[in-house]
Amino acid sequence: MSNAEKAFPLIADQETVRRALPHLDVRGALTQMFRSLAKDTAVQPSQTLTLFPGHAGDFVTYLGVMANAKVFGAKLSPYIVTQSKPVITAWTTLMSMETGQPLMWCDSGLLTIERTAGATALAVDHLATPDAEKLTIVGTGAVGLAHLRHLATVRPWRSIRVCSPELKDNAAKRAEIVAIDERISVCTTIEDCVRDADVVALCTSSGTPVLHDGMLGKPKLITSISTNVANAHEIPPAWLPKMDVYCDYRRTTPGSAGEMRLAAELHGWYPDSVLGDLPELAAGMARKPSYRKHAFFRSIGLGLEDVAVAFELFKYLDGQRIT
Repeated sequence: MSNAEKAFPLIADQETVRRALPHLDVRGALTQMFRSLAKDTAVQPSQTLTLFPGHAGDFVTYLGVMANAKVFGAKLSPYIVTQSKPVITAWTTLMSMETGQPLMWCDSGLLTIERTAGATALAVDHLATPDAEKLTIVGTGAVGLAHLRHLATVRPWRSIRVCSPELKDNAAKRAEIVAIDERISVCTTIEDCVRDADVVALCTSSGTPVLHDGMLGKPKLITSISTNVANAHEIPPAWLPKMDVYCDYRRTTPGSAGEMRLAAELHGWYPDSVLGDLPELAAGMARKPSYRKHAFFRSIGLGLEDVAVAFELFKYLDGQRIT
């Protein structure tokens, strides 16, 4: 193969990423990255928001450095105001720490979904009880379905329940979801879906709680992700002082996650009470939940997650070129 044929950077559009996804070990890549973060061989700066002039939109920059892999990178996610629907995209650049040259530009839309679900699966693997049998997933959009795929193998679940308003009048979508796995059933109400679950994965775009007092029953693990709504929170902030709380990265998440900010401002919760984050969990340094009360894991998404899955994609695509 000539140098021209093997020139960098690689350019991976959404379809290229889609074809590569089944070949990527997302959870393995995230595990290695979080262990590196625990050992200070990776760096996770805070994300930054840059406004466009004239109220034309903004873009968020997610940064990360992985010294062991000798790469660094950034995901750029713009929100571009138009006369109709805003334009929202995301692209990640991956660069070499050895040469300073770009290795790859890739569409990050699908990778963001995968790393979000992969991080939740990593947390559930570390935090759920070994004998957990009942999984509930609230939300059946792209992120919810990715969580379904990633979480299905974390434990030998006896039952997997899903719940989403969009399923109520959509028989075809219900049939499609049930066909994924024989353990899956669709609940008509969220109360029925979560009451006796061992793990509840919240995968909605709601900015206000989808769980309420009296719904949960026995102590369980609840996971929650981010959405773009200001101070978004899928559980009531008042619950946090009564829970064992975990997050993806304790240095950044409590200052960004909506329910954590509100719990600190209004309900006497302290960020220092976080029992562990994913670096500590991956390194075996965090105390596990007591399950005398509910456990809560909150992720906001990290630039290092984007860099880690982009590097996993790069290794696969570069290997394809060589072969």
